[in-house]
Amino acid sequence: MKTLAFASRNGKEIVRDRINLAFGIGFPVILLLLLSAIQSNIPVKLFEIKHLTPGIAVFGLSFISLFSGMLIAKDRTSSFMLRLFASPLKSSNFIFGYMLPLFPMAMLQVCVCFVVAFFLGLAPSMNVLLTIIVLIPAAVLFISIGLLCGSLFNDRQVGGICGALLTNLSAWLSGTWFDIDLVGGAFKKTAEALPFLHAVNAGRAAISGNYSLILSDLWWVIVYAAIITVIAVLVFTKKMNSDKI
Repeated sequence: MKTLAFASRNGKEIVRDRINLAFGIGFPVILLLLLSAIQSNIPVKLFEIKHLTPGIAVFGLSFISLFSGMLIAKDRTSSFMLRLFASPLKSSNFIFGYMLPLFPMAMLQVCVCFVVAFFLGLAPSMNVLLTIIVLIPAAVLFISIGLLCGSLFNDRQVGGICGALLTNLSAWLSGTWFDIDLVGGAFKKTAEALPFLHAVNAGRAAISGNYSLILSDLWWVIVYAAIITVIAVLVFTKKMNSDKI
């Protein structure tokens, strides 16, 4: 109940930021429309709607990290957090209280991408629903990255890390815009060691009906999401105790 009450407050804070909310949901849609227009004039297999949509959905989730990071960073640097430290809330209550309202927002963003994709020629099927489910660990991953950054840095630093660095990393190392194999070498090894490429590949396997290939990529995302969530809780706990002192 304590976590739900705190989550309710955070949900209201997110809804109040309508401009960033609209940008976070709308920008991936604009990219989807733009790349689909390119595909209609210069056919490229990478930009086929069935191949493109999971990548755009994963890229769009990177903006959720900015939301979560800014939310917790602003609270940490205000008197609001100091008042909360006097409450019976534990660090896990804080972290999951931030995560709960962000998760529906992340899934809404994913669903909007697929709804737009339907109008661009993507055939509705049960595989689309499966793809949305497969992208749930990716949503948790990006939310956790934002919470970790928000626990470590102030709001300006979070804006640079999550707003610029992370979105570029997830764009270039996810295989959404180009085939990673074309670059190869250290670039390919780096992409394969990070979760972004695996999140996109799992989504593409799901939407294509290649069910046997899903878990080989999805477990990377799940492990990364679990580890970063645990680290976020530990870091926030340490910060909370140091602030109390």
